[in-house]
Amino acid sequence: MKRGRGRHGRYFGKWRRAPSTNRSHHSSGYDESPDRYSASNDGAEAGSSASSCTTSLTSSTSSAPDLPGFYFDPEKNRYFRLLPGHNNCNPLTNEMLRAKEHEQRRSAMLLEDEQPRKKAPRTGLNTSLLLQNRHLGLLPPSSYCRLIHELKVSGMRRYKLEVQSSDSSSPNTDNFRHIVADSTCERIFTVNDVSHGGCKYGIMNLGGCSKGSLSVEMCDNLYFTNRKVNSICWASVSHADSHVLLCLVSISETPGCVSVLPASLFSNSNPDQPGMLCSFKISTVWSCAWCLNPQADKTFSTGLSRQVIVTNAVTGRRQTYSVGSDVLAQQFALRAPVLFNGCRSGEIFSIDLRQRSRRDHSWKACRFQQGSAVTSVRLLQDENYLLASDMQGKIKLWDIRTTRPVKNYEGHHNEYAYLPLHVNEEEGLLLAVGQDCYTRLWSLSDGHLLRTIPSPHPAGKDGFDSIPNVVFSSQLGGCKGLPGLLMAVEQDLYYYPYNSDYQDATPGGEAAAALGSKRRTEA
Repeated sequence: MKRGRGRHGRYFGKWRRAPSTNRSHHSSGYDESPDRYSASNDGAEAGSSASSCTTSLTSSTSSAPDLPGFYFDPEKNRYFRLLPGHNNCNPLTNEMLRAKEHEQRRSAMLLEDEQPRKKAPRTGLNTSLLLQNRHLGLLPPSSYCRLIHELKVSGMRRYKLEVQSSDSSSPNTDNFRHIVADSTCERIFTVNDVSHGGCKYGIMNLGGCSKGSLSVEMCDNLYFTNRKVNSICWASVSHADSHVLLCLVSISETPGCVSVLPASLFSNSNPDQPGMLCSFKISTVWSCAWCLNPQADKTFSTGLSRQVIVTNAVTGRRQTYSVGSDVLAQQFALRAPVLFNGCRSGEIFSIDLRQRSRRDHSWKACRFQQGSAVTSVRLLQDENYLLASDMQGKIKLWDIRTTRPVKNYEGHHNEYAYLPLHVNEEEGLLLAVGQDCYTRLWSLSDGHLLRTIPSPHPAGKDGFDSIPNVVFSSQLGGCKGLPGLLMAVEQDLYYYPYNSDYQDATPGGEAAAALGSKRRTEA
């Protein structure tokens, strides 16, 4: 028996990876008449600018069989025995190996993102071809604009922003937990985790012009609380985006609450007293939404454990709806006072506030099943379609009229995190940040994955501290602002502009941009 085990051990030690002969390439044609472009590998990571690096790092291990107790090193092309236990001295544990592979993939994608020329989001798609088809009348204006935006997304590069503050001696050392922009993307409400517990929150003011740079100014009035912020949204009480709806988690003997804070609290130049400041005691709150329909003026909703509470912010009058699961995501429709809810059970249902009857759940206007815990719901502008994401990484576009999914967006990664969706219908884009810390952009019309952006920071042990928070808009900083992606990771703020000649606001950034423009002109 000893000799047999010895041969068995040497046999594993001499194993080598055999060349793979079973590689298959799946392709799906993209044919949207009258503009026709082919897209290969229209799956999770295919079609993105970093797909080649991802494939090269993962394909080597995909063909090697998994052996219990052994690890295959693609660089050395051999198996190694995994040592038992989970002590820190053991360099070969599954967790450490997965983290190493993830970091190698992230570093390779960051290097590719630094290249001046990136791959087009669709095979054969370029600016000259689009212009030619447009001049020949083969491409309608709507399709031309959408495809141009896809090209601009593929060319975005990363710039680090310096947050200006009156107290420049104390830089931000707390991690960003939430960033939410108002309807004009001029202000961003921020929530930062404090190292000693609790969080602080305030407002950042964005400024920029089409020929300049993007500037960020943090207000002096930062508020601290010893409780965690679970959900936030902008509220229009006296005028558009005049207040912020803030949901605080209960702690110890203190119950949870929902606060309506005036945005004028967070101002460097307005000494006036706030127009309205109120707070409602509510148990554990998972989600919130503000209604902009005139039939339910100054009304907001909160999603709780097995309950939905609709409250009038002025009178305090409440309507309570009992449901069978935790309500994790909410959004109001604009044309009618209808509230859409996503539950931990995977159910998505709507509540028509005009219906008073609540027997046998008759107030549910429509209901359908996502399949897993719903973390975000986003209603499209025509209000016939709804986007929903869940904790299995599935993103689906639902037709509310037929209660059936009509499109899937592949590649999103989520297991148990509360992650939002971001939609820009004018540019035909869908964005989501995964639990793997990658930001992905899809074409809203056909679900094609356009780009995968790695996080500038390596994933931390906790994981949640390293997940980026993003804001995407065509007008960051107002009506004369800049288009692009704003990303907050840990303590840093980054900007991904559309414009390749963007002038970085950091010291020396404008000179570097001018030099780069001069070199491109000479070339």
